[in-house]
Amino acid sequence: MADGSENAIRLSGLGRDYGERPALEGVDLELPAGASLAVLGPNGSGKSTLLRVLAALLRPSRGEVSVLGCSLPDDAWKLRGRIGYLGHEPLLYEDLTGRENLEFQARLYGLKPDQARARIESDLALLGMDRRANYRVSDYSAGMKQRIAICRAVLHRPSLLLLDEPDSNLDPEGRAAARALIGRESELGWKAEGPVTRVAVSHEPEKARAEADQVLELKIGAAA
Repeated sequence: MADGSENAIRLSGLGRDYGERPALEGVDLELPAGASLAVLGPNGSGKSTLLRVLAALLRPSRGEVSVLGCSLPDDAWKLRGRIGYLGHEPLLYEDLTGRENLEFQARLYGLKPDQARARIESDLALLGMDRRANYRVSDYSAGMKQRIAICRAVLHRPSLLLLDEPDSNLDPEGRAAARALIGRESELGWKAEGPVTRVAVSHEPEKARAEADQVLELKIGAAA
């Protein structure tokens, strides 16, 4: 964990509504760069909504949001390439192979061909997908899709990882392997330019607390 001299995330009075229904209300947070945050709470408490706001995929309804020194939503464009987002759905192209999905992602981020190739092969091997990477995603199991989605989330070596139940559909072997790509900063097998901050939604409170530097507990419509 970093020394706390710089915050990767700062939230003040964050609120987000869906129509007239508040999904988040009064969320305050300061998370140092390089720290790991566990986000806990019951279904409907806004955990996934919070991640989407931090990823600049949703606009906050009120409050102040700063991510990696950028004010949201005004400076969202500055965060491109600095955030790795792993949502509930793998969001892969089913007609492409796992490797082709990663190659396409690499082009979106402007990675040089040699750099992209090295990262893709390394990450696939870490997740045990190197021998299956040339199969179409439509033929993958849910666990295999999750492994490719994890590779995609870190391919550009982001400074902030936003992970929505990253262990979903992974067996114990897959969970252990994934730590080298999406675990705490001290466990990562790769480096970004500066500290890597991690925000993970979890339905396993005890495990999440043990792995996190900070914990944010959300209640229905509010933060605890």
